[in-house]
Amino acid sequence: MGKLDGKTIIITGGAKGQGAAEVRLATSLGAKVVVTDILGDAGKQIAEETGNSYLNLDVTSPEQWAEVVKFTVSEFGRVDGLINNAGIDQKNHGGVTDTPIDLYRTVIEVNQVGTFLGMNAVAPAMIEQKAGSIVNISSIAGMRGFAAVAYVASKWAVRGMTKTAANELGSSNIRVNSIHPGAIETDMLFDLGQDSINWLVSKVPMQRSGTPDEVGETAMFLLSDEASYISGAEIVVDGALITR
Repeated sequence: MGKLDGKTIIITGGAKGQGAAEVRLATSLGAKVVVTDILGDAGKQIAEETGNSYLNLDVTSPEQWAEVVKFTVSEFGRVDGLINNAGIDQKNHGGVTDTPIDLYRTVIEVNQVGTFLGMNAVAPAMIEQKAGSIVNISSIAGMRGFAAVAYVASKWAVRGMTKTAANELGSSNIRVNSIHPGAIETDMLFDLGQDSINWLVSKVPMQRSGTPDEVGETAMFLLSDEASYISGAEIVVDGALITR
């Protein structure tokens, strides 16, 4: 028996990295997963590998979100969980004086608006069934100030929206929580370059980077009935990096 037996989970950004790890973990725990991404070939490959369904999803599109939820309810009868995992980095790591407005808006659209649209799309089905768990992937950049003002702003927004949604949806037995990863071994970390990675990991009290599975296991717990009284929480998965 898996702790997600009988549950249907939508995972955004499921084609690679942390999202793909979450797809594999959820499947191994008994869930049916609707894998979504804009990376069609990679998304289809993960879905085929795990015996799940793939749908193309631009998380900034309300219309595509509606199609994903419609498919999920039609195919499986319900939506038990959502992991809002899709997100992008701010490549130039600029601050308030040197971040182009177009870049700022792009990051906000994907990371913040995309997360809002996901919650907005699944909430009616979860309210009707009087159950559900939403897991929003934020960042330690949503816990304190860092370089990259657009990314930080988007991840603080995810943290705040999570608490608002937990308050609003709690009476319908819907739990909403945020996870705040630190230096996790995904493309977002690797793109920093080895010198920056070494510097960042040197600041981690546990003296190592984290794995996608370590974030994924936290998400699996929050999706499961084991977390039945946890909502509005922010769980940091960073090897104690933000204690420094």
